[in-house]
Amino acid sequence: MILKKILYYLNPKNLFRKSEESNINLRMMHGINKISIFMFLICLVVLLIRWLG
Repeated sequence: MILKKILYYLNPKNLFRKSEESNINLRMMHGINKISIFMFLICLVVLLIRWLG
C-alpha cells in the first residue's frame, strides 16, 4: 500500500493535477509529501553514485 501511494505520487500525470480535497491544509500536506519523496529519492541516487564511483 505504501509503495502504491509512492508510485501514485511519482506519476507525472498526477503531479500537477488538482486534488479532490477541498481542505487547503490537506492539499498542502500532500504537496509537501511529494516534495519530500522526490528529495529522498534524489538523495538515494546521489549516495548510490558516490558509493559506486
